[in-house]
Amino acid sequence: MNDRAVALLEQYEIEVLRTRKGRGAILCDTQQGCLIFKEYTGREEQLRLQEQVLKHLEERGTVSAERLLATKEGALSVTDRDGVRYILKTWWEGRECNIRDREECMEAMRLLARLHGDLEFTPVFPETEETSAPVIERYLPSRDYEKHNRELKRARRFLKQRSQKTWFEIRLSAVIDPFLEEARQLCEEWKEIELAASDSGEEVPLCFCHGDYQYHNILRQDRGFFLVNFEKCQADGPVRDLYLLLRKLLEKSEWDAEWGRVLLAAYESVRPLKPYERQDLFYRLSYPEKLWKIVNFYYNSGKAWIPEKNQEKLDRLLEQEAARKKFLKLLQR
Repeated sequence: MNDRAVALLEQYEIEVLRTRKGRGAILCDTQQGCLIFKEYTGREEQLRLQEQVLKHLEERGTVSAERLLATKEGALSVTDRDGVRYILKTWWEGRECNIRDREECMEAMRLLARLHGDLEFTPVFPETEETSAPVIERYLPSRDYEKHNRELKRARRFLKQRSQKTWFEIRLSAVIDPFLEEARQLCEEWKEIELAASDSGEEVPLCFCHGDYQYHNILRQDRGFFLVNFEKCQADGPVRDLYLLLRKLLEKSEWDAEWGRVLLAAYESVRPLKPYERQDLFYRLSYPEKLWKIVNFYYNSGKAWIPEKNQEKLDRLLEQEAARKKFLKLLQR
């Protein structure tokens, strides 16, 4: 570890015994246990929210998760001479959740349900003369998906104007219109639902989510699961996390509808979905986000050369489309 990092770690009330590289960061063996020192590029308000969420989870004791450590002066991050910010968190050695192990996947679903049960709370931020409490805004999914739609339209215009097309561009041109029309209709319905919910005056409990609940952030060790990387936690419905993991697991299983039913049942054995959450999950899974990711990568990567892997992703997406529709029908029952 370089001298610059050593100087930064001296700002914490810890005694570093040994350091090593891991997980794109620096792992520190200390008298307080294993810690991870990593770069942080987010906003200060987000860091304070993350601190409150992790403190709340620690107090509840239901889910094992990382903790954010403050410096001797109470700061949540430190900055090097180049203006790069770093944070220090607790760390457990372990392996990533094995998405090919069905029992482990079901346990990850039950763990997620327990996490969401703990995250229905209103954080209390200590205010000082220098800082005020962060403003917490509920996330509206339709805003992001409307942006995705604009990006899909931009790519479609480019494809139509391109006289000589690669095989990938020919294939994409043939399918982008129906996917875009489906995306447009979903966004319109979604906005109407969000507006109706707002007008109803019905109080929806404030709930936070992990924000990136995927297998690489679910670590397994002898003591059980340990959750890491809460940098994207936000005030969004629990469906955000459920959607991320469920979509990944279903894509890996060719959208096996029965497996999807089993995974949802595992989650609902701990925390049954409310009607509006089930509706939210349906819309998120219905939106052609995988196609948007492929198109967005193509459009923003120069468009001169398309990796073979992206062509394979498009083929696989089209091959799985009928199975995806079948699962969505099951979800509507």
